[in-house]
Amino acid sequence: MTIKLHCFGESGHSYKAALALELSGQAWEPVFVDFFAGQHRGADYRDLNVMAEAPVLIDGDVQLSQSGVIQQYITDKTGKFGGKSEDKYEVLRWVLWDNHKLSSQVGMTRFLMNFLPKDKRPQEVISFMQGRLKAAFATLENQLEGRDWLVGDSMTNADLTCCGYLFYDEPFGFDRKDYPNIDAWLSRISATPGWKHPYDLMPGNPSDRA
Repeated sequence: MTIKLHCFGESGHSYKAALALELSGQAWEPVFVDFFAGQHRGADYRDLNVMAEAPVLIDGDVQLSQSGVIQQYITDKTGKFGGKSEDKYEVLRWVLWDNHKLSSQVGMTRFLMNFLPKDKRPQEVISFMQGRLKAAFATLENQLEGRDWLVGDSMTNADLTCCGYLFYDEPFGFDRKDYPNIDAWLSRISATPGWKHPYDLMPGNPSDRA
């Protein structure tokens, strides 16, 4: 049975789940969520996910939301991206850190800078968020010093969650050349067989609304 992932291309959290599915070799197909038309706020979608968010994974009778949960489900199903048994909690630590300190702040900053009308963009908020993101980028850069991967000696969910927003081209205060360890790490991830850019992996692209 083919796994379905309700997602959209602009969503970094959707990308984390979609990339894990793609690199794990699972048969899956994207189901487009028209986020910018407000589909996620409709009654039908709230029946699918009371949190009114993407992604949502459906695998037979299994229905899951939250990208970190979906990534763990893929690990449990395939045995991939969990790392060594002794790394379990370290991987989880980075997944939780990313969701709190990195992706949540990148997602908001990127949205404010790119998906609001120019005259509606709150510059003070954007500047504040970019300051917080510099600290998060520094944490990631320091962790990758002398390492190929965030945890252990292979790609894990720690990598797949933390990279989620960093492959997007829209500006949000991040330039790979300023962070050589992150830059090399992202290059390792994108060199992995099966890797795809978020706009190539999922439906939905800013150009659709241009």
